[in-house]
Amino acid sequence: MKKSIQLFVTCIIVFTLANCRKDKSTTPEPEPLPVLPGTGNLNVYFEGMVGAMPLVFSTQTYTNQVGNTYKINMAKYYVSNIKLTKTDNSVVTVTNTYFLIDLSDSLKSMAKLSGIPYGNYKSIEFMIGVDSLRNVSGAQTGGLDPSLGMFWTWSTGYIMAKIEGTSPQSLDLGNVIEFHIGGFSGVNNVLRTTTVSFGLDTAKVSATVSPLIYMSSDLAEWFASPNVIDFSLINVITIPGAIASSIATNYMDMFSVSRVQN
Repeated sequence: MKKSIQLFVTCIIVFTLANCRKDKSTTPEPEPLPVLPGTGNLNVYFEGMVGAMPLVFSTQTYTNQVGNTYKINMAKYYVSNIKLTKTDNSVVTVTNTYFLIDLSDSLKSMAKLSGIPYGNYKSIEFMIGVDSLRNVSGAQTGGLDPSLGMFWTWSTGYIMAKIEGTSPQSLDLGNVIEFHIGGFSGVNNVLRTTTVSFGLDTAKVSATVSPLIYMSSDLAEWFASPNVIDFSLINVITIPGAIASSIATNYMDMFSVSRVQN
């Protein structure tokens, strides 16, 4: 009798273990993402400025080049098509890089770059906006998701950069200023590419170092030379056109590197 019971229990245990092994084999643990040998990470943190003053949303008053006063409630822009130049002048293209930078949120002000070959880097190049191919590639995800409020229509495409605020000199309802800069084709294309030097600093990517680049964004440049904006005359731009293109020309040089942390 004891032998029969022992045999019965043994069969149950064997059957249970077999089933456990079967379940585990059909639902394997996810494999870790592959890491390319000889590559590391590099991060770019975008900081808001207005001239020499830090960007403070909604409460701080600023003055533009023609003497208009204004406050900023929102500031966003796309950074894409990133390239990094090493100190030996070789260039590394960072593929599939589209970041929506939101200066009101520190977590959304960081561009995290991975797969960067080890080496010493002296400058960065990027597009302010979303390239024409992505504008006509159908529904996008991630930072290019249309639900993020940076997309018009399939014919006009993405809003490349956006500032919203108020100014007493604005004649629009509620003294609003609203600059939504878009247009990816034709003579009024607003896509701009800028190159920013790290100056005397070098970003040193290695197995143990992931450099952090502090990138200043001077929003005063939106309304300054070469195309000076007077809010009593121009206060709301929400369609592609010549004025949007001129503002894009203004802000393409708003970036500078304040420091590099290795």
